[in-house]
Amino acid sequence: MSARPMQKYAGSCHCGAVRFEIETDFPELTMCDCSICRKKNALMVKVHESQFRLIAGEEALTEYQFHTKTARHFFCKVCGIYPFHRKRVTPDNFGINVHCLEGFDPAGVPVRQAVGAAMT
Repeated sequence: MSARPMQKYAGSCHCGAVRFEIETDFPELTMCDCSICRKKNALMVKVHESQFRLIAGEEALTEYQFHTKTARHFFCKVCGIYPFHRKRVTPDNFGINVHCLEGFDPAGVPVRQAVGAAMT
């Protein structure tokens, strides 16, 4: 499989209060088995903070943390959608919910199962 080109993608929550942009070539997508990721059932792509830009909606975001309180999960206060989180193991990276990206089709991108439940 050939690599995808580096591209910018616009993303948002359901109501549009939170809008952001990422740049990635989608080397892989991840699904995590930790308690919160299982329940929100998000399919994620990891991007470095330099490849993420919050365009609008900082005031519409609410944050949830649990366990070690290292990962920072963000949700829209208006519609409740989870668009992204700061990662626990690599806090200079975001996990982006690809279902919030405009015009992105995950078909053909390998999906890796991340093991978060066993992390202590």
